[in-house]
Amino acid sequence: QVQLVESGGGLVQAGGSLRLSCAASGRTFSNYAMGWFRQAPGKEREFVAAISWSGSNTYYADSMKGRFTISRDNAKNTVYLEMNSLKPEDTAIYYCAQSRVRRDWPPDFGSWGQGTQVTVSS
Repeated sequence: QVQLVESGGGLVQAGGSLRLSCAASGRTFSNYAMGWFRQAPGKEREFVAAISWSGSNTYYADSMKGRFTISRDNAKNTVYLEMNSLKPEDTAIYYCAQSRVRRDWPPDFGSWGQGTQVTVSS
């Protein structure tokens, strides 16, 4: 059974930075693409970024390009989201996700973590 546990959220001022982590277990981590999504109050969950199983491919939502960086450490079964130049509109619960199928690109995500809250104050 896949388990995804996010950490690293918190309260930060506008212009600041945070690094989110997601520790995965249950399957061979290095075989699965990973991603980050977010959901703001009253809004639908939206895609943030994805990274392939090897880390050689990434893609981002347009609004996050240049500010957010997704990376992974397959030795630690962990995926990261580095967030810079944060804005109040980045306030949301951030969720980690794993693809349904091994070595799938672009990924179809089928497993989700519980989320970590990110709040950006103005």
